[in-house]
Amino acid sequence: MTSRPGSVALCATIAFAGLGAAMSHTNINAPESVAVAPRTLPRTMPRIATVDERYESYNVEVAEVIGGSFWKPYTPATIAALKAKVGAPPPAGPVMGNVGQDTSMYQKRAPIDLNNPRLRKLARALGPAYMRTSGTWMNQVYFHNSDTPAPKTAPKGFDGVLTRAQWKGVVNFAKAVDAKLVISFAISSGVRDAAGVWTPVQARPLIDYTRSIGGDIAAAEMFNEPSMPAGGAPPGYNGESYAKDFAIFKPFVRAVAPHMLIVGPGSVGEGGVMEAVAGNALLKTADMLSAKPEPKFDVYSYHSYPAVSLRCVAMGAAAQTTADAALSEEWLSRPDSIFNFYIALRNRYEPNSKGVWITETADAACGGNPWAETFLDTFRYLDQLGRLAKKGATVNFHNTLASSEYGLLDQKTFAPRPNYWAALLWRRLMGTTVLDAGPSREGLHLYAQCMRGHPGGVTLLAINNSQTQASSLQIPSAAERYTLSAQKLAATDIELNGRELMLGADDALPELQGTSVPAGTVTLAPATSTFLTLADARNASCR
Repeated sequence: MTSRPGSVALCATIAFAGLGAAMSHTNINAPESVAVAPRTLPRTMPRIATVDERYESYNVEVAEVIGGSFWKPYTPATIAALKAKVGAPPPAGPVMGNVGQDTSMYQKRAPIDLNNPRLRKLARALGPAYMRTSGTWMNQVYFHNSDTPAPKTAPKGFDGVLTRAQWKGVVNFAKAVDAKLVISFAISSGVRDAAGVWTPVQARPLIDYTRSIGGDIAAAEMFNEPSMPAGGAPPGYNGESYAKDFAIFKPFVRAVAPHMLIVGPGSVGEGGVMEAVAGNALLKTADMLSAKPEPKFDVYSYHSYPAVSLRCVAMGAAAQTTADAALSEEWLSRPDSIFNFYIALRNRYEPNSKGVWITETADAACGGNPWAETFLDTFRYLDQLGRLAKKGATVNFHNTLASSEYGLLDQKTFAPRPNYWAALLWRRLMGTTVLDAGPSREGLHLYAQCMRGHPGGVTLLAINNSQTQASSLQIPSAAERYTLSAQKLAATDIELNGRELMLGADDALPELQGTSVPAGTVTLAPATSTFLTLADARNASCR
């Protein structure tokens, strides 16, 4: 193939190379070097998109804040039992109802300690970010707007109690870690009038109290995941119900918090494998957006889960995945189909909305799969950040910061998991201007953005998702290399340029030092992800 007119080809090739300290493999086959689609030099890569400065963001669920029931940790015994159910016919009745009634999936947890020094230090290192405090529990939570003791049980029409002290902890945490707060509101029967229509009886005091303690809510969705209204909405909730509620919600927000962005609808379950198994449990986003009066948002949002975890095996085998598929092209491309589905609706119904926010995403719904806490999931995490930035997503909220297997941090110790270190490297190296690095293929998924803090510089992210073959990349100038690897894919630790990443004394973050590499061939070992910073790329879009 030839390069684009007026450009110089930057060829990616397949090539065998010694793996060194990056990773140990056996039976690595080395095919002939084969040129694939030519790519322009980093200095001439054109700008194709721009992401928010807070593109890489995260969730701290209200269930964590109040100490509600959240996903029960896996054990070897429960993993074996759940795997045995894969492929079995799902029980009769609505699929989501089966999931919600299976109390063995949940565990009561103590409220998260948002004052924990380690948690704050590690979250601050990911800033600036957005922190979304929402989730299904927020749909039915009662805000006890008083300094008197909170009721031991939630009032009628609610399920869970949020105290002033707990909410002040959320506000103070967001301030301390350079995170702008994003929330949603209660929509259960406790906030509805005699006609069943939503009222701001709980939203107003929450907004007012936040303001009174010096906090700010940057953005809000009306409620969490309206496409699955069984999570708190009245029986029979449909598109017309949503439109009626939103017709009250939007003027209320404009009156009491005019600066607060209205984000929505925040749907989930469509455009991917969940849609085929959720069936009638789903309220179609198109039905919400087309109902009168048509809802209009400042920012368009949706949730992206390419599968459901073993915990939700009741949804059927079609919604499951396996660790063996975690590096496959089919798995890594699943966020594309979900994005394409929701962006088509956005273009049809919400063309004037500013930005596309994925307000929840992880490897799998229902708390993540057992391998979400291992090195194996870093490929999905980084690849999704890169591919969705190219497609036009402007903010990506990982679920969660520190809860369940999909948390960036361990929920008991707040120790960094491999995805945390991947997130930290992205934060340090990737700027907001997205460049065209050309198409990806197995063994080389290549993404490019302007280098953070270096005008004219470019950062390349090269992911080798092959477990058996090395690949290589030709770079035109010297660079700093940052390669993430592990001794095995199932490892819960991670190495940077062959050295394990770990916290130091007093939880000090290690220096994330690159290794200088000259112009020419850069070899990418199997199952590694490599950032290459070319400070002297002189890219016109990055000046």
